[in-house]
Amino acid sequence: MRVLQAAMDAMRRGQAAALVTVIGRDGSAPRAAGARMLVGADGEIVGTIGGGAFEYQVIAAALDAIATGRPARFSAHLTRDLGMCCGGAMEAFIEPLLPQATLVIHGAGHVGTAVANLAATLDFRLIIIDGRPEWADPKRLPAGAEVRVIDPRRALPSLPTGPLAHHLVVTHDHALDQDLVEALLGVDLAWLGLIGSRAKVARFLIRLRAAGMDPARFSRLSAPVGLDLGAETPEEIAVSIAAELIRLRRGSDRPALPLSQGRPALRTPDPAP
Repeated sequence: MRVLQAAMDAMRRGQAAALVTVIGRDGSAPRAAGARMLVGADGEIVGTIGGGAFEYQVIAAALDAIATGRPARFSAHLTRDLGMCCGGAMEAFIEPLLPQATLVIHGAGHVGTAVANLAATLDFRLIIIDGRPEWADPKRLPAGAEVRVIDPRRALPSLPTGPLAHHLVVTHDHALDQDLVEALLGVDLAWLGLIGSRAKVARFLIRLRAAGMDPARFSRLSAPVGLDLGAETPEEIAVSIAAELIRLRRGSDRPALPLSQGRPALRTPDPAP
């Protein structure tokens, strides 16, 4: 119970971890099936699956599972594979426990609202920001979303960053979009998306280069955002953006083309946010 309680505490604190469970044992292995251990993202453990080389290898595999978000199995013959003297074999199942990912939507216009409504069904924690009170109205937006009526530029210092933070820039103003992208490209994020036509994106890149930004950063920006579905309406564009987020979450292979080479654009020339 101590391991399970530690797992629940980690989730409440928003800390990533991996739950390791022994699912197979043969011979004189030290722990029976059902033994558990929790591995934190910092490598700290609660409980044990027997110590020694097997546990050491499983901790490394657990850290990899936390980084990738994918469950894994690890098995080894303790003597033949690991040089342990106790003999026998063990197998463990490693389940990453990741805090809820956050999607920050900069702009509560037509597209921003459509994305929020769809993302609310995909287990994202939602933060929606717009300086216009009539648009940043909780009545228009999904229940449970955190809605902030503030200029998105002023909100930046208090917003989530790191490997679980996703930001979508879809405001009503190109200059605001430019400022947000310039600021967010310098921050550690899981994903940064920008709506607009290829012409808009190209203009942004020219301005960012002129401002001295390293072009290597541009590859971190998904723009024009969304899979190329030929989307036109706000609801269709929201589907294309959600599809991209799902593809990222599931670790599907995706060619990482520099923006200078271009990505397929949405059919609409510059959709109203």
